[in-house]
Amino acid sequence: MLFLLISSVLVLIAFLIVLPPLWRKQPVAAADMDQRNIAIARQRLLELKEQLQAGTLSQALYDEQLLELEQALSDDLDIESPVNSAQSQGRWVAWLLVSAIPLVAGSLYWTLGNYPSLTPVDQTAAAKQAASERDQMVSMVAGLAARLEKQPEDAQGWLMLGRSYKYLEDFPKAVAAFEHAYRLIGDKPEIMLLYADALAYVNNEELVGKPAELVFKALAIEPDNVTGLWLAGMAKAQTGEFVAAMALWKKLETLLPPGSEALQEIQGLMAKLATQIPEGTELAEAAPVQAAAIPSLSAANIAVEVSLSPDLQKSTSPTDTVFVYAQALSGPQMPLAIVRKQVSELPLSVSLTDAMAMMPTMKLSNFEQVKLLARISKSGNAMKQPGDLIGVIEPVALADKSSHKIVINDQVK
Repeated sequence: MLFLLISSVLVLIAFLIVLPPLWRKQPVAAADMDQRNIAIARQRLLELKEQLQAGTLSQALYDEQLLELEQALSDDLDIESPVNSAQSQGRWVAWLLVSAIPLVAGSLYWTLGNYPSLTPVDQTAAAKQAASERDQMVSMVAGLAARLEKQPEDAQGWLMLGRSYKYLEDFPKAVAAFEHAYRLIGDKPEIMLLYADALAYVNNEELVGKPAELVFKALAIEPDNVTGLWLAGMAKAQTGEFVAAMALWKKLETLLPPGSEALQEIQGLMAKLATQIPEGTELAEAAPVQAAAIPSLSAANIAVEVSLSPDLQKSTSPTDTVFVYAQALSGPQMPLAIVRKQVSELPLSVSLTDAMAMMPTMKLSNFEQVKLLARISKSGNAMKQPGDLIGVIEPVALADKSSHKIVINDQVK
């Protein structure tokens, strides 16, 4: 509607500029032409008289040319004025423009433009298109996997397959593909870090163990690898080695582009990590911090009871994954504590504690109030996806030691 209004105003402005000169009467033009012809005739008559008096022109020749001059002037004055025809032509052109401009402009836009884009996007159609694109991606990945079964020595193919599975958030298959690529490629930082990251996702984003081993092995080869420094700092933070984590992220900070989102995110994590390091500790000392030197945090324990709405029971299967977790009310959405169960165990009761934190710097005890969620995932992915079933209660005070009941009664859009 707004587009049509703007277009109409622009066409009207064009008419106001083009039409008045075509429509306006111009009577002065005819009078000017007659006066000019008379003036020319008078000048010619004076010249003839001067020639007659000077003797350069005979009386007979004078009479003959005077007759010709009178006849020519008469013909000029009898010619129909072009003003009327021009005026009628101008009006005809004006009517033509009035009808042609909107018609031609509309036809061109309809042919060359994108009129449907002026209307609100059909969210249902957009969702179907996204689902169709994902289905195509899944089909392509399946084709690649089938090809690699016949060509198991294609290292780059396995690397591409691992990346594809990671994009689709099918992390167990991504781990298998990266493991195969690692056996073929060997100790190359790129594949080691991809492999470690996929392993961490399968292990609820825990880097302890083989993932950390791969990360630090990659850093030994490329000390300034940005991804390696990020993951290495995360691995140190998860094991409580806050000074070592800070040293790694300080180095990462110098390598990230100024003003980038990655730099802002790492600076935010460093600010939270700083609260875990005793004052006066030298960051250059990369040795692990002793447990006694870490400030103790108050114990946190939230009792949660989870049940599934009867209306949604037919939408689940006993082997579907149930995630029960807590989040901060604002800021990063990383779980502060998380438990993984199955639908077959519902209804269930769990206790969320600091020991279930995915990062030592993001614990329940760091917050006074949190949000509690219970989500059923058919894919088993820890990341929330459309179609998951979910229940939420907020805010929940950590000081409230009563049992909090969550009913899974909604679907993620």
